[in-house]
Order: sequence, then structure tokens, then C-alpha cells
Amino acid sequence: MRAALLAVLIGLGAPLGAQDAPARQPTVGPLVAPSGVLIIDSERMFSESAFGRRVAETLRRQTEDLAAENRRIEADLTEEERSLTERRPGMDVDQFRTEAEAFDAKVQEIRIAQDAKERALQQASNAERDSFLRQVQPVLGGLMSERGATVILDRRAVFLGTTAADITDLAIAAIDAAIGSGEAAE
Repeated sequence: MRAALLAVLIGLGAPLGAQDAPARQPTVGPLVAPSGVLIIDSERMFSESAFGRRVAETLRRQTEDLAAENRRIEADLTEEERSLTERRPGMDVDQFRTEAEAFDAKVQEIRIAQDAKERALQQASNAERDSFLRQVQPVLGGLMSERGATVILDRRAVFLGTTAADITDLAIAAIDAAIGSGEAAE
């Protein structure tokens, strides 16, 4: 008798318990960070994003253009130096010294100008990276909220971690969807 009563109670409880359980939805990746910590590889997040690829391509083109300009300037200066050297035997000492000093001053001015252009390229690249980091904060904040995390750490600051906590690929996809190559922000 007890066994029959127990079977009836268990049988009645099963449908009630099933009604309380929410339907399980398929998930991709962990929805909750069990430790509250997520990890990203910020270098890869930048370099593999559409924004980072655009910045790298722009910098590559500008660097190549500057290198070509430097080669042209070098060829012109080499020719100018050769001409001065060839004319030297026919010049008096003061005239040669004046032209040689003017040439040296010109070379120094050009070197300073070209170095400034190179620094400007690097500063522009750094400014783009800073802009990227500002623009991705809301995207990363959203991923953090979705995953129930309280912090995102850079892979370089993590001594040991699991790949389950790494959201770099997810971050890249979300960033590309949110800001693309960043050209509209310019």
C-alpha cells in the first residue's frame, strides 16, 4: 500500500515539477562567466578587427609612401653631393666651404622633416588605436553584461586561464558588427 501511495505521489509531482522548469535554449559558448572574469587578447582583438585591419593597411601604405619619398630625396642629395665634389677643384676654398655648409644644413633640415613625418605616422596610428579602445568599451561592456562577468582581463595579464573564459573571437565579431572599420567615425 505504501509503495502504491509513493508511486502516485511521485507520478503527480513529476508533471508539476516539469511545469516549473523553463525550456532550455541552445547556447553558443558560456552565457555566464562562473568566476565573473573574462579574458581577451587585446592585440588580436585590434589587429583582426575590421578597424584594426584598416589602420594597419593605411599605415602600411603611408609608410611605403614615406620610404619612397626618402629614397627620392636620398638620390637627389647624392646627386647634389656628387656635383659639389666634382666642382670642388674649380672653386676657391671659401666658396666651397659656404656651399658645403649650406648642403650639410639642407641635409639636416631634410632629416628633421622626414623624422617628423615618421613620428606623425606613429602618432596617427596610436591615435587610431586609442579611438578604437574608446569605441569598443560599450561593446565589451555589453559582452560582460551578457556573460554575467564583473571584469575583463587582457590575456597578457593572465598567468593561467581556461579557453572558456576567452571571448576574443566573440569580441571581434561584436566589434565588427558595431563599428566596422571605423571609417564613419573619422
